[in-house]
Amino acid sequence: MIGTRVIAILTLLLWAVAARAQDPDPRLIQAADDVALAYVVTGDAEVDRASQAGLRGVSQTLIDRTTVEPGQPIGIDLDQDDLSLLTFLYWPVTDSQPSPGPQAYVRLNHFLRSGGVILFDTRDGDIAGLGGPDGAAALQRLAAPLDVPPLAPIPSDHVLTRSYYLLDDFPGRYQGREVWAEAPPAGAEAAEGVPFRSLNDGVSPVIIGGNSWAEAWAIDENGLPMFSVGSGLDGERQREMAYRFGVNLIMYVLTGNYKSDQVHVPALLERLRDEEAIR
Repeated sequence: MIGTRVIAILTLLLWAVAARAQDPDPRLIQAADDVALAYVVTGDAEVDRASQAGLRGVSQTLIDRTTVEPGQPIGIDLDQDDLSLLTFLYWPVTDSQPSPGPQAYVRLNHFLRSGGVILFDTRDGDIAGLGGPDGAAALQRLAAPLDVPPLAPIPSDHVLTRSYYLLDDFPGRYQGREVWAEAPPAGAEAAEGVPFRSLNDGVSPVIIGGNSWAEAWAIDENGLPMFSVGSGLDGERQREMAYRFGVNLIMYVLTGNYKSDQVHVPALLERLRDEEAIR
């Protein structure tokens, strides 16, 4: 049921053993042991601070509400750090960050092929209302060398909508913008209403949106929110839904198609009953 995901995890463990033999950065070994969430260091101190605080906030939410207990978030220098020990990478897009070098893209593509997931956040969800930055050009520049599959807006029956909480939107500090994930191949219709699942055990290697999730998740050392989200009770409700998306996202990254399989168990059982009746 989760065989592909298990194989990916075993691959990561084998890489971990090899990496240990090559005396890797102890931070990365600790991050792997702690299932820590990682973010790309952009060089913009304000953005990097928000990324760290955001992953701290969603990690604490996971600890409080699930059996997942991530360690402290870790910042990743794409040109220096080995990604093979990681499973999730939050990549905030800024105009000023330089494109990684060729070897970094080799590591990134291996990371994606081995079961890793990158969440690209263009942080431009407010562009229509507040004149925020448009991250499309920077995203295209940064992602162009990656082996990214065809993407499509996430549909209402996607596993991300029910991997832990039931969701119909994926808000961050902003909301209402489409979020994109791997699209099914043309003509890929599964039998009897069971939706297509990607080869990576139902997990899209890349997710793209612009809702500035890290700022919605961000907490300070005292556990208090660091950025405003909406206004009044509506804002706090939006922040809560942002946390729920964060929980769904990490559970989706860690468990693959498990939740999708469970949703379709009744249909599969009914099919078996029909086949038994025919016999």
